Amino acid sequence: MMIIKAEVINQPQSGECKERIYDISSPWNSQNWTWIKFINDDLTEWCGNFRGFPRDVSISKKYNSVLVLTSDYLYRLDSVSEKLVEYESQPQYQNLTVTTLGDFILADYYNIEIIKSTLKDKISKNSPIKMDTIKFHGWSNNKLAITCDEFLNWDNHVALELDGDTLEITLKDTNKF
Repeated sequence: MMIIKAEVINQPQSGECKERIYDISSPWNSQNWTWIKFINDDLTEWCGNFRGFPRDVSISKKYNSVLVLTSDYLYRLDSVSEKLVEYESQPQYQNLTVTTLGDFILADYYNIEIIKSTLKDKISKNSPIKMDTIKFHGWSNNKLAITCDEFLNWDNHVALELDGDTLEITLKDTNKF
C-alpha cells in the first residue's frame, strides 16, 4: 500500500475514520492540531493528526515521501509505511508544493528551497530579486506562480515563476501600487 492523495481537513467526527496521531513531545508545542485525510492506492482512507496549525501537505512519488507543514513542525512520512521518518521543529516555512518530477519546494518569508530525499537535503534557490512575503499560487504548464514583495522595497510587488523542470526562478512582472 502507498499514500496517493492527502489533503488538509477539519477535525473529523470521532470514529469517522481510522486515525493516527503524529505527536512530538516538546514544551514548545502549541495547542493547535492539523488533520490530514490520506487515501492509499487501494482507496482506503485514514486521518493523521499533526501538532500545529495547518499550512500544507504534498506527496512525492519519486521519494516515497509525504511532507506535512504545520506551524509547529515540518513532518516527513514514508508514503509506504506511513511512519514518521524525520521532522524539523519550529519551521519558518509558509508555503509547500511539489514539482511534477517529485521534488518538494518550500518557502519561508525570504527564501525558496528545494528538498530532495531528506529534510537535510536542501538546496536554496537564487532569485532575480531579494524576496519578502513569498506566496505560492499553484501550477500551470509545469510553472509555479509565485508572488512576493521586493525586500526593503515593499511597494514593489513582484510576480515570479519557478520552472518545474529546471527549478530556475524568473521574473514575470513587477508593479508598483
